[in-house]
Amino acid sequence: DERDYDPHAYRPEQKPWWKRWFGWLVPIGIILFSWGAKLKGLLLLLPKLKFVTTGLSMFVSIGAYTLLWTWKFALGFVLLLFVHEMGHVLQLRREGIKASAPMFIPFMGAFVGMKELPKDAGAEARVGLAGPVLGTLGILVPLGLYFATGNDLFRALAFMGFFLNLINLLPVLPLDGGRALQALSPWVTFAGFLGFVVLAYLFPHPIMLLVLLFGGLETWRRFRSRNSEETQRFNSVPLRTRMLVAATYLALVIVLAAGMDLSFVPRPLGGV
Repeated sequence: DERDYDPHAYRPEQKPWWKRWFGWLVPIGIILFSWGAKLKGLLLLLPKLKFVTTGLSMFVSIGAYTLLWTWKFALGFVLLLFVHEMGHVLQLRREGIKASAPMFIPFMGAFVGMKELPKDAGAEARVGLAGPVLGTLGILVPLGLYFATGNDLFRALAFMGFFLNLINLLPVLPLDGGRALQALSPWVTFAGFLGFVVLAYLFPHPIMLLVLLFGGLETWRRFRSRNSEETQRFNSVPLRTRMLVAATYLALVIVLAAGMDLSFVPRPLGGV
């Protein structure tokens, strides 16, 4: 009978709040305790993982470039750098050369440290060209997004990608172009260094001065040892390899220069 029904006649006993929380915390604590040793091992392993160091340096670089541009452009720029460096990493693995993971330095780019030297100038050239090759393919992503959306952010990223890879092809050590053209003749990098000195004088910039410093040391080291048996053996490259290196280098320069012209944005990057 509805008249005899009293909704307040029965009330279940309410447990104190601390007992309810305790009921949840006990099983969680047991799980954490049982997995404690594994979690501790994982935490100790993290600093040794290469991707953690690479990820942290990427994160710092994105923050640094955000001071110059928008965070979206900074993120895209660092990703383009990552693709370029991964080209070197993949080719180093193909050559059987041990190397570090990509490391990013704000306002200076990124690098991959080789733990051993290539077996000859041909291998060094392939490693040097692999970065611009994969980097150029990576530019197709922002370029395609620009054509699909009309957003100038992607157009500016494509332009920066073309510019970045083209600059790296300058025929001076330690840039990719210098390492590639070393396979043609050691004298090419000497001439490239002299040309870069003139370029740095006309357009002075701190990064160019660093390239001059490290490039000068490397160029001088190779020049001094040019007549040694080891250096001559290193520079002994088959004609077919030289032709392939020269063809790849020229094709990259043409494609990247045309890409810069295609994706040029006539406004400051800070507006994207």
